[in-house]
This record gives sequence, C-alpha cells and structure tokens, in this order.
Amino acid sequence: MIKTFVKCIREYKLPTILTLFFIILEVFLEVLIPTRTADLVNAIKAGDPMGGVVKMGLILVAMALLSLCCGGSAGFMGAKASAGFAKNVRGDVFRRIQSFSFENIDKYSTASLVTRLTTDITNVQMAFMMTIRAAVRAPLMFVFSIVMAWRMGGSLAATFLVIVPVLLIGLIAIARKAMPAFHSVFRRYDRMNESIEENVRGMRVVKGFARENYEKEKFAAASGSIAKDFTKAERIVALNNPLMTLCMNFNMVFVLLVGAKLIVTNQGRTIDVGQISAMLTYGMQILMSLMMISMIYVMMTISWESMKRITEVLKEEPSLHNPENPVTEVADGSIDFTDVSFKYSSEAEKNALEDIDLHIPSGATVGILGGTGSSKTTLIQLIPRLYDVTEGSVKVGGVDVRDYDLNTLRSAVSVVLQKNQLFSGTVRENLRWGDPDATDEEIREACKLAQADEFVLAHEEGYDRHIEQGGTNVSGGQRQRLCIARALLKKPKILILDDSTSAVDTRTDALIRQGFREYIPETTKIIIAQRVASVEDADLILVMDNGRIVERGTHEELMKAGGIYQEIYRQQTKGGEEDA
Repeated sequence: MIKTFVKCIREYKLPTILTLFFIILEVFLEVLIPTRTADLVNAIKAGDPMGGVVKMGLILVAMALLSLCCGGSAGFMGAKASAGFAKNVRGDVFRRIQSFSFENIDKYSTASLVTRLTTDITNVQMAFMMTIRAAVRAPLMFVFSIVMAWRMGGSLAATFLVIVPVLLIGLIAIARKAMPAFHSVFRRYDRMNESIEENVRGMRVVKGFARENYEKEKFAAASGSIAKDFTKAERIVALNNPLMTLCMNFNMVFVLLVGAKLIVTNQGRTIDVGQISAMLTYGMQILMSLMMISMIYVMMTISWESMKRITEVLKEEPSLHNPENPVTEVADGSIDFTDVSFKYSSEAEKNALEDIDLHIPSGATVGILGGTGSSKTTLIQLIPRLYDVTEGSVKVGGVDVRDYDLNTLRSAVSVVLQKNQLFSGTVRENLRWGDPDATDEEIREACKLAQADEFVLAHEEGYDRHIEQGGTNVSGGQRQRLCIARALLKKPKILILDDSTSAVDTRTDALIRQGFREYIPETTKIIIAQRVASVEDADLILVMDNGRIVERGTHEELMKAGGIYQEIYRQQTKGGEEDA
C-alpha cells in the first residue's frame, strides 16, 4: 500500500526532498539555540564585555532568523508537495474509476466513491504533509533535545527518565482508546453521503410526498452518529493536554528546585543559570515532540483507514481489457448471439440470461418486449461489451466483441439507457458529447430526427439554453429526445433505445421511428419498449421472459402464434378493439 502511494509523488519528489532538508536544518538550529542562549546568560551573569555579549546576541538572532526561514521554506515546499501528491492520487483514482466496467462499478456505491475522492484523499494529504514535516521533525527534535539536555545538564537530565515514560505510555494509551471511534466514522460518512445524494436527486419526490421531515430525521440520525463517534474520540484525545501540562510542570519544578540547589551548593561550578534555562527549553522541546508524535500516531491511524479505502479502488482491476491485437474497425451493424448465457457475478446462483441464440442483420429494426426483470437491458448491455458473456459469444460486424478495441466498439454502438443523463452546460455542449466536432447543421439534423428541434428553438436561447445538472430544468420527454439526438450524432452502426421513448407521446414516438427508417436505414436499431405500438413495425420482435427469448417474429407472425405478445397487444388495445 505504501508503494502505491509513493508512486503518486512523481513530479513532486524535489519539493518533498527539500521539505525534509529544511526540516532537518530547522531542528538542528532550534536545538543549538538553547545552548547559545545559556552561554549568553552566563556571559551576562559573569559581567563579560558588552561587545562580546552583543556579538553573542547577534549570533542568536541570526540563528533564529535562519531557523524561521527554514521553517517557512519547509512549510512552502511541504504545502506544494502535499497538494501535488493529493492531486496525483485524486487523478489516479478518478482515472481508475473511468476504466471500470459495469461489473467493477457494481461493487461500490456512488456515495462511497465520492467519499474516497474527497474526504479520504484529504485525510491522506494531511498524513503526507505530517509525514514529511511533523513525522520527521518530532522524532529528530526528541532525540537531539535529549542528547543536548544530557550534555548540558548531566544528572539534572534524570528528570526525563521519569516524565518521558509516563507521557509516552499515557499518549499511546489515549491514542489506542480513541482509534475504534475514528475507524467507524468512515462507514458512517458513506451512509450519510448516500442519504444526501438520494435526497438531492429525489428532491421532487420528497416534496411530492411531503417527506421533508422524514428526510431531516434520517439525515440528523446519520450526522448525529458521526458527531457521536467524533465526540467520543475527541474527549479521549483531549486528555493529552492535562497529561502534557502535568509533565511540563513536573519538569519545571524538578529542574528549578534541583538546579537551584546545585548552583548554591557548587557555586555555579557544575551548573549555572544559563544551563537551567536551557534545560527548561529542552524539556519543553522533548515534551512537545512527544505530544506531536502522539498526534501523528492518531492522524496516521485515521489516514491508514483512508489509505486502505483508496488503495482498494486503485488495486481494483478492470474486468474488461483490450486484447493484444484489437480490431479497430467495425464492418457493419450485424449482431450475432451464439449460445449466450450470462450472470453478473461468479457467486450468482442463477443466470440472468440463458441460451440466447440470435441473428440480427445490419440495418434491421428489432423490438424487444418483456416484463420487469426479464433481462431486456442485460441483453443489450452485452453488445457494446459493458459486460462480458459468461458462456457463448456475441459478435458485431462478424467479429467477437472481445476482439475489438473497446473505444472502437463503443463508438460504433450508441446506447440511450433507461436513466437518461444530461450534464450541466448548454444544449449544444450536451449534444456534442456524441460528436465533439459536430457542426451546428449536424446538431440540428439530429434534433430533428429525435423530434427535439422544435422545443429547443421554442426557448429564446435555443441551443445555447443552459441545462442544469441531470437535466432537471427540462421535462422527462424532452430529456429523452435530447439523449436520442446525442446518440445519433455518433453516427453509430448500432442504435439501442432502452425504453427511452417512454416519456414521449405516441405521436412523437411514431415520428421518431419514422425518422429512423428514412434517414438511418443502414443503422441497426434495437428498441426496448413497454408499448407494443413502439415495436409493431419492427423487422423482428423478441419477447423475453426470465432471461430467455420465449417468442420471436414479426408482428403478424406473433399475433398468429397466440402467445404472450398477442396477450400484451390485446391488453394495450382492448378498448379500441371493443369500440371497433
């Protein structure tokens, strides 16, 4: 895991190394300053000439300024290194998520991925900053201060044999006690983010059912759980301060009492006032170093959990890969399913698709009907290789989809899914997701085919109208038509509409299908629908049930067969037939 994160430093190695260099130099100067201060105090006490005292004072000022510059430089370089490191980690995680197949994405909730990209990476950034600064500074300061204190104070440094073990044991006990609460916070963050995401996305539903109070209570419960865990942890960590104060006061009293006695009894021959002041300073440095080490321990433990969650994403191998010598051209829109069976995971007890054999010639129009859960969407997701088949093969243009370059295959297949997604930006920017180089004329032509041109131009801003995130400021039918237009701009060899005209009226639906027949006759069109009217003029109609194709044929053939299709047709046209 550490190796994974070290690789993310990359171009920020120099700022990282410079941070360490400046920290070491700063610690060296800070440890020397008390020694020079002791010499200055003793010189003043001894009545040395003013010139010598001023010179020693100027040296102290220069050392302090140099230490300040080193600290400032370390802060500047550390901020640059940690921010750059976090940028690289965030970029690596985001790119890894973009490479995921649907199978990989199914393992994580959206809220969990957002938490990992935000809160977890922020924790790791802070840990990195602490590692290259405090985690180097505190141990060095601790060791150097003890060495210098022993060198200057001799037996007086025995005080550290008492307070260091007491403080060290106390801080470790406090940190270990607080850890379980910090560990549980991240899972609670995921649940809270899921609550927020659901509420924001479903705001209209919440208000439509007057469930605002319920959502407030749900959020308050999630937020309260986080606050409870943090409060528990912070209460324990807060014990650091009184423990630290106790040790500092003990050190001060011991050094002053014992030091004063030694000065009086030995008349300053073994230890003098300057050494006592230095011992007090070194004592403070040692105790503050221990305090910082304990905080580093707490922060590192929190960050370790974040690091594991981030590494989990970075180590997640995409289940779909390009072959070694991929095919980079799709000949036509023909589709062949041969003995295809599929299940979403190896642990699944039942196949989602079973024994699918199907041939669709290029340019054909295919309609798919079936009840909820009959695996209609699962079937079409195998065509652009959003999932790989468990058994059998799927061919597009006569080539197994697993032999294609993924970008080539998916560029040749346009899928308008059930959940139509528009992004924040103008209508034109959204449509150019289909083709970034599309001209205004091509955009209008696609919108005309999708029956979207009229309502777009009805708005005063036309194609420059701003679309809110998720397309919340357009109706469901308008959103569907814009998504169809966007798919058409790809000029695909295969166009798949997954129940994507359900929100438009039957007349508009008919006009869209008429446009397809007239303007893109060579494109293979697959239409998943709930309305028989949307597929009755198709070249081939499939009826699916429980992951199998139970009926196939044209409208006339299926009506004669007297099966499920005929039953659906009669249910949807019952009133009209009785009137006739």
